[in-house]
Amino acid sequence: MLIKGVHIENRPETSDIRITDGKFEEIAPDLVPRPGEEVIDCTGKLALPPFIESHVHLDTCLTAGEPVWNQSGTLFEGIQCWSLRKETLTKQDVKDRVHRAVRMQARNGIQFVRTHVDVTDPKLTAMEALLELREELRDTIDIQVVAFPQEGIDSFPNGRQLMETAVKMGADAVGAIPHFEFTREYAVDSVNFCVELAEKYDKLVDVHCDEIDDEQSRGLEVLAARAYESGLKDRVTASHTTAMHSYNNAYVTKLMRLLKLSEINFVSNPLVNTHLQGRMDTYPKRRGITRVKELLAEGINVSFGHDDIFDPWYPLGTGNMRDVVFMGLHVCQMMGCQEIMDSYKLVSTNAARTLHLGDSYGIKAGNPASFIVLDADNFYNALNQKSEVLYSFKNGRMIAKAVPAAREVLF
Repeated sequence: MLIKGVHIENRPETSDIRITDGKFEEIAPDLVPRPGEEVIDCTGKLALPPFIESHVHLDTCLTAGEPVWNQSGTLFEGIQCWSLRKETLTKQDVKDRVHRAVRMQARNGIQFVRTHVDVTDPKLTAMEALLELREELRDTIDIQVVAFPQEGIDSFPNGRQLMETAVKMGADAVGAIPHFEFTREYAVDSVNFCVELAEKYDKLVDVHCDEIDDEQSRGLEVLAARAYESGLKDRVTASHTTAMHSYNNAYVTKLMRLLKLSEINFVSNPLVNTHLQGRMDTYPKRRGITRVKELLAEGINVSFGHDDIFDPWYPLGTGNMRDVVFMGLHVCQMMGCQEIMDSYKLVSTNAARTLHLGDSYGIKAGNPASFIVLDADNFYNALNQKSEVLYSFKNGRMIAKAVPAAREVLF
């Protein structure tokens, strides 16, 4: 297969891409089609590595309003709503909803997903379903599964055993939620347990860390210290860290040294956290997003996630990562021209580092031929014009395509 005339990752010049046996064979200008070779003319379009969803909850997707709506719009009422919905979970229910969500994601150019799966369920229904789906869908989408204790580890009955069982079942990463634990001591112990479990079973770590407006929530310093001391370092991710938006600057200056030493990754979820955070504020109302711009300036890896798709925490969502980037650039005040041009990295190359995808990710000769083509010449225009993902190729196989809508102004 030969893809003609694409701008690869915003480059001003165009190149052709030759795919053979599911891999990138040649990437160069003006490649001559071989006899019988399929040719797709993408002249002037943008080719990017596939989008990555680095933080989502597929087990809860498409459940908003079941059995009740989150009326306050807070994280904590969302947890209460999900606790009620969790009582009616079946494996088939989870699988049916996840299949629908994954198709939405594929349509939007997503090929890699890290999903957090609630294990504060004695039956571990959702965990069993997602582990099966990880294998069933592997030719279409790569799924990493995080064992996530939605209602706490030490604050939930038998929480530690449920976490370890989920890891033994095959979870790829270990999670925690220190800000939801009953006490500061429980919070610290839960992070320590999470890291120890990851060391024991050679897993990644991804912690829901300080997803709260409380400036006294300091789970991040504990997680970073444990990542540094254990040597896990960039195998560890801190998700949300919204309390960081309320830390005083003197403390953040001190904290940044530890964060850089630890080499941990960050995931911010702009859509959901601008919705959930600041709910107890009158005015001024806080934006609810961690210090993305400042972390990036310090050379710390940050990616963006959708977090929730039409569930108790977020009543909207189509699995479109460009919506996430669009919101994130606004609330993080990252609207410089080059910042917008480079923002695709927040849902691609940066996220690949978070998921530890290694050198096999990216558009280069010898790699698996996984990439997307957008209906624009660069990402600035693709984002601004809400351009379609025209093609999504995974390992050289087309898994999604779109025809741009025809629009006409009649004056």
